[in-house]
Amino acid sequence: MYDSAEETARLEELAAKLTLPEKVQLLTGRDFWNTWPIEKIGLRRILVSDGPSGVRGEVWDERSPSLNLPSATALSSSWDRDIAARYGAASAVEARRKGVDVVLGPTINLHRSPLGGRHFEAFSEDPVLTAELAAAYVEGVQANGVGATPKHYIANDYESERFTASTEVSERALRELYLLAFEKSITEAHAWLVMSSYNSINGTTATESELLETPLNSEWGFDGVVISDWTAVRTVESAKASQDLVMPGPDGPWGAALVAAVEAGEVSEEAIDRKVIRILRLAARVGALEGFAPVQAAPVSAEDGIAFARTAEAAGSVLLSNDGTLPLAAADLRKVAVVGHNGLQARTQGGGSATVLPERIVTPLEGLTAALPDAEVTYSIGAVVQEGIAELPLEEIVNPSTSEPGMLVRFLDEDGTEMFREDRRATALVYFGGDAPIDTSHRMELSMTWTPTRSGDVLFGFAAVGHGRILVGGELVHEETSEETGGMDLGASLLAPPSIVTPLTVAAGEPVDLTVEFDMKTRDASMAGVFGITAGLEADNSDPEALIAEAVAAAADADVAIVVVGTNSRVESEGFDRKDLDLPGRQDDLVRAVLAANPNTVVVVNSGSPVVMPWHDDVKALLLTYFGGQEYGNALADLLFGAAEPGGRLPTTWPETLSDVPVLDVTPKDGLVAYDEGIHIGYRAWLRAGRIPAFEFGHGLGYTTWNLDGLTATAAADGGFTVSVDVANTGAREGKQVVQAYLSRSESAVERPARWLAGFAPVVVAAGETRTVVIDVPARAFAHWDAGWQHEAGAFQLHVGTSVTQTPLEADVELASDGSLV
Repeated sequence: MYDSAEETARLEELAAKLTLPEKVQLLTGRDFWNTWPIEKIGLRRILVSDGPSGVRGEVWDERSPSLNLPSATALSSSWDRDIAARYGAASAVEARRKGVDVVLGPTINLHRSPLGGRHFEAFSEDPVLTAELAAAYVEGVQANGVGATPKHYIANDYESERFTASTEVSERALRELYLLAFEKSITEAHAWLVMSSYNSINGTTATESELLETPLNSEWGFDGVVISDWTAVRTVESAKASQDLVMPGPDGPWGAALVAAVEAGEVSEEAIDRKVIRILRLAARVGALEGFAPVQAAPVSAEDGIAFARTAEAAGSVLLSNDGTLPLAAADLRKVAVVGHNGLQARTQGGGSATVLPERIVTPLEGLTAALPDAEVTYSIGAVVQEGIAELPLEEIVNPSTSEPGMLVRFLDEDGTEMFREDRRATALVYFGGDAPIDTSHRMELSMTWTPTRSGDVLFGFAAVGHGRILVGGELVHEETSEETGGMDLGASLLAPPSIVTPLTVAAGEPVDLTVEFDMKTRDASMAGVFGITAGLEADNSDPEALIAEAVAAAADADVAIVVVGTNSRVESEGFDRKDLDLPGRQDDLVRAVLAANPNTVVVVNSGSPVVMPWHDDVKALLLTYFGGQEYGNALADLLFGAAEPGGRLPTTWPETLSDVPVLDVTPKDGLVAYDEGIHIGYRAWLRAGRIPAFEFGHGLGYTTWNLDGLTATAAADGGFTVSVDVANTGAREGKQVVQAYLSRSESAVERPARWLAGFAPVVVAAGETRTVVIDVPARAFAHWDAGWQHEAGAFQLHVGTSVTQTPLEADVELASDGSLV
């Protein structure tokens, strides 16, 4: 919509009414999340918001809660376009509820290495699976009248030195992998925005890259806005490229300098006009421009978001192994031992800009307890996973000013005069702009009365970069300065800062008055307008053997032990890459000890990306749930007790050991990350290297059994072909299967992957029934890039099955030089 010649002419007329300074002002944000309004042409602000797995809105504030959907890796594991579209639609409904015009997602960089810090936020190691699901997500968002923003364009698959590093990658790998992941979101879903990335590509910063024009505009027909990642635009020179909008504002490298560059003839005003028209087109689409009807005035697809979060988590959870133990018969259980730090403090989302603040989270312990009303459910932490400070539960704290649940926050000047106060309902705070005087105040004060539920010694403190004090009962007990750790960037220093703690002895039910004073002038001067601080408890890991022993005793006395293992915010987050794939703390030792005490043990993995599990062959069942969203505990109970079937299949290879991974490096060397593996990433690299992973791409079990038969391949009108397979459910309950079609070529004049995904289709089949599944394989699936898309005539092999090597159905297909079936 608003892409016709007539509609473009109307937008051009509006742009012509603006002065050069007004045009240039429009090209930089007004603040962190808004664009500039211009009243004389009827343009209001456009509000953008983070949240590929939810929509945070204009403020990072628990008083304005958001729907917390499962992580993108859970979404992609569904292999289901319908789930992806519903996910996008739910995000758009949230956006409209919060007055948001643009969702800054989906993140569709590839899982090139499992060490990538934002692995959880992206979809897959495969470009075809990524492209299909991303396009469905974009369609779901925009059908409800909100702009979607595929990001980060392009080859931004690591966090280390992400602001300055250059990805060195061949044109063929760019086209066949990294650009292919974005293509359908533009050519078919018609995304209204694309976000340019921080990194350089082959020495040129993404915001100045020719890739913003070709293929994005010139080949794919993109007519939307290229919005920068925050602070990714650094020079006026980038205005010559097809970069349209600089974020955040109001300051930036364009502004007056760009006006001067235009007046000096260094940048053409036509280039400025093109950017302005694109921003006006976006405004028209979202209803921010008078005289232009929005694409959709109200959501057309709106379902219960909380119920969908539960459904999506089940659809994306992957049953990695099962000896028949799952699903558990809840009625037969009398005592269940829930073990693991993540069983109580589960991760429902990854760290960084993807963070949203849900009104309530259902933990695994809560979900399992609710599902077992007739059984005794015990809990043991087993092994400490948490690093840093965990906020205090709302139900345990009281605001001394209001006597209501929460915490009093005050900002004071040098004389101790109060400048600003607010009553908060959480002890973890993040500020992006807003009214709080984080840049002008002298001191910040956090006050609460905490009533612990358990007696013992605890470590109370705060997490922030700078100098602060801890007071108990009004008396100073500790004072210290925390320093940034090496390599921290905005995301890491804001959301995973170092901690300062002091030991306290508390008694259950006895209130304690706690205060944290933080000297605001000791903050990092480069973090103007941004600040984060958390007050709470650091986990006590002083006696890890005792924690394991307690868990072992509980497991030995239970009918079944459910061990929830996982990562923490210091392992998976924006701002840094992972150092290894190990589960943090003593979790491996914990699993082995529980298994020895009770062989009837099920392990649940609460991580957003691959972890090494040296004990995986020994457990009764292994369920991968990723970061499960706010309904995680309820969805987990549905899966373990059979109310729902795990519907996921792996979108990424899970290794046996770190050393097995064929493409691993994410650390720049002399400012460069060399993608020397070319087109061989993910399962392609595993097959090429002849290595066997713990769990391969496409793998996933369910609660029924299957038979695939009747493979046929028929030429299609578009030059590709359609694959038809009969899928029989030979088990006793309804189930989901994902039929996957791969291609290979045994003899070729062109370097090719050993095998590559060409298409897929999920299907639900009732017990004892058979359904015919059709998969479209386009001619492009056979093409390779060599200064253009080329087709090599001859025989290709078609492999159809349920994972990358489990392909019992095979056939040869003969292709003409145009890619059509012979």
